[in-house]
Amino acid sequence: MAYKVSGLAREDFAELFAMGDAELAERNACRVRATGDGFPCRVSLKDAEAGDMLILLHHVSHDVATPYRSSYAIYVNESSRDAAPYVDTTPPVFEGRPIALRGFDADGMLKAASLAAPGQADAKIREVLANPEIAYIHAHNAAHGCYSARIDRYDD
Repeated sequence: MAYKVSGLAREDFAELFAMGDAELAERNACRVRATGDGFPCRVSLKDAEAGDMLILLHHVSHDVATPYRSSYAIYVNESSRDAAPYVDTTPPVFEGRPIALRGFDADGMLKAASLAAPGQADAKIREVLANPEIAYIHAHNAAHGCYSARIDRYDD
């Protein structure tokens, strides 16, 4: 079963990069500098390098009219570019951290969940997608709970 992992679109955040600190604060966002590991960009699906500037903001990741509507803080690297979809492979942002996988049906209702330890994401994604009720998966960093990426079935 083939799958595709997609990041968020950079254009959805472009106006934030031009804002000053006061404007960002009005939106409950702020600019931060990556100091090492732990700054995963939701556009590029890569961890920021030390010194990179990012916007930390509140993001509605699962905007559905169900009890599973979800939002949390995410990072977007100011130098990011849209990631090419990762087909049948996991993105760098999944490496080295546990990933929570939440499988939803077409109506946005949670139908399956799995926890992937580092190095297990590919196998766990395939297990969740083996359930025919699953329309898509949202991946989250297991420790912090923040949204990581969307995973869809992929047909060539």
